[in-house]
Amino acid sequence: MPVVIINMLEGRTKKMKRDLIRKVTDAVVESLGVSPDSVRVIINEVPKENFAVAGLLIEEYRNKQNGLLKPKVKNKVKN
Repeated sequence: MPVVIINMLEGRTKKMKRDLIRKVTDAVVESLGVSPDSVRVIINEVPKENFAVAGLLIEEYRNKQNGLLKPKVKNKVKN
């Protein structure tokens, strides 16, 4: 009994999840030669505030990638 666990950010519609489950099930059936009835798919939806990339919360990371997050400027010491 194959079990596929998918961790993804919350916010997808029920239709999107239904389509994902169908396509994942089809891929497992084709790849492993098992019955669709034996395939289990578990979706764990992670809140955005609990997901980070490169040390930044996902929203901050996306803003940085889109140029919306200004880099921190180090104070220069004057002599």
